Amino acid sequence: MRIRLPDLAATEALAARLAARARPGDAILLEGPLGAGKSALARAFLRAASGEPALEVPSPTFTLVQSYPLPGGVMAHHFDLYRLEGPAGLQELGWEEAREGIVLVEWPDRLGPLAPPDALRVSLAPDPADEGAREAVLRGWEGRW
Repeated sequence: MRIRLPDLAATEALAARLAARARPGDAILLEGPLGAGKSALARAFLRAASGEPALEVPSPTFTLVQSYPLPGGVMAHHFDLYRLEGPAGLQELGWEEAREGIVLVEWPDRLGPLAPPDALRVSLAPDPADEGAREAVLRGWEGRW
């Protein structure tokens, strides 16, 4: 599915739609170059899923993972794997335990063979003709749309 996101509000609306459909055990893999909007989508997802529009969601660039409690006792885990060489360091980050909740992963290519085959892949790309706009391509979660 291709979706044009003309601005940040559209990205936030997509994130809210994803949050409404996510459930424990889900992985959302956020792909795209630097500046494509991966962190913005993850931040909006976590705010929508938590029901807290003002939730502080710092980028996990240096911590590599940030965890958030969601209603119903579910945990969401936001991974930024940019600084990882590959999947070797994931065990130390609690990857297996995190998979019991919802995981959002920036730079999912670093997961290697640990990438969940049933994940939702969201590929984001900036629109070179329209600053602030981007295109999202969603693959996965068949039957949820």
